[in-house]
Amino acid sequence: QVQLVESGGGLVQAGGSLRLSCAASGLTFNNYGMGWFRQAPGKEREFVGAINWSGSSTYYADSVKGRFTISRDNAKKTVYLQMNSLKPEDTAVYYCASKALGDYYYTSSYNYWGQGTQVTVSS
Repeated sequence: QVQLVESGGGLVQAGGSLRLSCAASGLTFNNYGMGWFRQAPGKEREFVGAINWSGSSTYYADSVKGRFTISRDNAKKTVYLQMNSLKPEDTAVYYCASKALGDYYYTSSYNYWGQGTQVTVSS
């Protein structure tokens, strides 16, 4: 079956960096665009960024543009989220997902989800 497993979360001070990884199995990885979303306590899950199947196109939420970078390694079936200049408001559980049909920005466009990894940014 399809599995997406996130890793790399943790506690970091404001201004610091983290790199999240999402390892995929059970799907033809290079057929899928991939997205990162996050969900803070009491808030809806929100789009962070996405990357198309080849890695030639990336998309970002305005709140992370210029600070976060998405990349992928199709040979390793892994997508990454490099997060720099982290802020306390970036604190959330971060999820990766594989895109089915539709716009990159909406949760409804994604068919498989990982279990999430916690990112906590202290001030």
